[in-house]
Amino acid sequence: MSKYDDLVRKLKEIFQIDRPELDFGVYRILNARVGEINDYLENRLKAKVAESLSASGASNLDGLKRELQEKEEQYRGDGIDPDTVPKIKELRQKVADLGSGGAEHENAVFTHLLTFFSRYYDNGDFISQRRYKGDTYAIPYAGEEVVLHWANKDQYYTKSGENFSNYGFKLDDGRSVRFRLIAADTAKDNRKDNDKERRFVLVEPHIRKVVDIDGSESEEEVLPIEELNSELVIKFEYKAMPKGSKQETLVSEAVEKIFENSTVKSNWLDLGKREPTEGNPQRTFLEKCITSYTTKNAADYFIHKDLGGFLKRELDFFIKSEVMHLDDVQAADKFSDIEKSLRLIQTLRGIALDLIAFLAQLENFQKQLWLKKKFVVDTSYCITLDRVPESLYSLIAANQKQWDQWEKLGVLEGKKEDLFNQSVIGSVAYLKAHQFLMLDTSLFELSFKHNLLSAIDNLDGSLSGTMVHGDNFQALNLLVERYRGEVDAVYIDPPYNTDAAPISYKNGYKDSSWLSLIGSRLPVTSLVMKPTGVLCVTIDDVEVHNLRGLFSSEFSGQDLLGVVGIKNNPAGRTGTVGFSICHEYALFYGRSDTARIGRLEHSAEQKARYKERDEIGHFEWTNFRKHGGVNTYRTARPRQFYPIYVHGTAIRIPNMEWDNTIRNWINVEPPTKVESVLLPIDEAGRERIWDFVSDTAKLNLPHFQVK
Repeated sequence: MSKYDDLVRKLKEIFQIDRPELDFGVYRILNARVGEINDYLENRLKAKVAESLSASGASNLDGLKRELQEKEEQYRGDGIDPDTVPKIKELRQKVADLGSGGAEHENAVFTHLLTFFSRYYDNGDFISQRRYKGDTYAIPYAGEEVVLHWANKDQYYTKSGENFSNYGFKLDDGRSVRFRLIAADTAKDNRKDNDKERRFVLVEPHIRKVVDIDGSESEEEVLPIEELNSELVIKFEYKAMPKGSKQETLVSEAVEKIFENSTVKSNWLDLGKREPTEGNPQRTFLEKCITSYTTKNAADYFIHKDLGGFLKRELDFFIKSEVMHLDDVQAADKFSDIEKSLRLIQTLRGIALDLIAFLAQLENFQKQLWLKKKFVVDTSYCITLDRVPESLYSLIAANQKQWDQWEKLGVLEGKKEDLFNQSVIGSVAYLKAHQFLMLDTSLFELSFKHNLLSAIDNLDGSLSGTMVHGDNFQALNLLVERYRGEVDAVYIDPPYNTDAAPISYKNGYKDSSWLSLIGSRLPVTSLVMKPTGVLCVTIDDVEVHNLRGLFSSEFSGQDLLGVVGIKNNPAGRTGTVGFSICHEYALFYGRSDTARIGRLEHSAEQKARYKERDEIGHFEWTNFRKHGGVNTYRTARPRQFYPIYVHGTAIRIPNMEWDNTIRNWINVEPPTKVESVLLPIDEAGRERIWDFVSDTAKLNLPHFQVK
């Protein structure tokens, strides 16, 4: 197979032309361009490379031919045989070199293109893998003191979900079998439906409506199994199934139905050949293929923030480091060798930029969809009954869903059966007696919601909280304009990325994926915070180092106010090696340098202890005195046992001299008649020590004044 064929196959993989013909999301984008992309790859690409190589060398070739003809005529006019002149031989060789080697140059271009796009593309994503020498990577760096870099730093992490592709294989006789996905039901708003399992199932025969590009509708019969042009097409759909549904069971059911089909029985018996495993000795080749198809659909989605700019930068780096070899330029015997190299580079760069433009269009469209503010599809309110007009109580009392919710939340007084027997459930009187039950408008008809909301004045002013259900990135972008600069505090509890619940990134970049997830959401969070706002993020040992590095590198405006250790499990979470993990961390960051952590109000017991007060606040003298066993501290630290003179609101420390023989202070300045002497002796008469040595205490005297 030629290098051109290898390149086309790789580019089709990169452009994801094997996607099913689904009519939503990225599939709609890819399917809209598949015809244009196929035409470029299969028809125009090779011709464009040949044309570019030919055009870049044509002008040089014409000039050399004219120069050769003039020189030959000149030497003949001088009576010299041109065949014997070295200059003529050199010109003829240049003409020959420029006129030949087209296929060689084409293959070189195809090889470099294949190497470049294979290197930077990995299973649906483009990742920086610039190699400096051999397998050594050069990390983009702009001279910062410290920079945190990760593999997919320039990408948005969107979600984990389904990644569908077509699946086909050939039998020994050369005939093809193709699995075609014709419909897919996926979770909306990046939410997980805990009561459903989405599985692949063989479609049932049905008639479906098809809308063409002009908006015209037609009907199409859908059959699960069809033979089309000597190809067997088996159709599946991906849909929500009841909780507990097993894909293995559905595969077995599909295999049984396929083998019952008359077409398969008569023409496709090779599908039934045995492919046994230890656990399934009767497994057929068909079952093996369907199992492979249905298990390769989970993936994480990433969207590049600037794919065009990224690939252009990497292309220039690739050409400079691996195509344009300066040593070869310096050692070139003939300038024509350098010209050939330049022709190849010009063609390579031109074709690569065309392909990059194609890819960037697709990626930018996905990016626009991702960043586009989403519509609010439903708004509901939770309102206490004391704010609800009594004219609506009869409708509330008749709503069984509301009573069921209250019973599930445990807010009803008594068991559901007893309340029902006592005619409490459905009773308007019970509602009037329990005015602080919370009404949920999502459980009622739309007309009820409208009547209720119209009866409440200043609805926005009455709200004490807002809850948004959806993807957190989209929710933050939706809220940012409404709450920009208004939030006092933000608490984030991101996924800890532990072995028990990791982000399963398809390329194995577990930490890198986690950083992209957090890194794209934190900047939006900062926008809703006040300058004095405080952000608290909880995390454990698995990602705490990456999280702190992310803040330091990407959010230099955020000031670390402190780290608090939280003991969440004294027994610990045992890892495979090393210590058990028994702590989490709460990292507190300020939106700006004006952010501060407030203090809780003192309890009554604390207020009783903190009797003294100055301009800073309440304090107690015992806080300046060390506690311990009898005479323990004075014996160990005698320099911290000294008198303090107090008079009214003023205190002072007298002049003293240290006697090293008796290890005690000698007081050379007795107190005045109005001053009292205060020593670090507790209520039981035991000698303690002050928290400060005398020199330090003198420096802090302004803070020790009492009232």
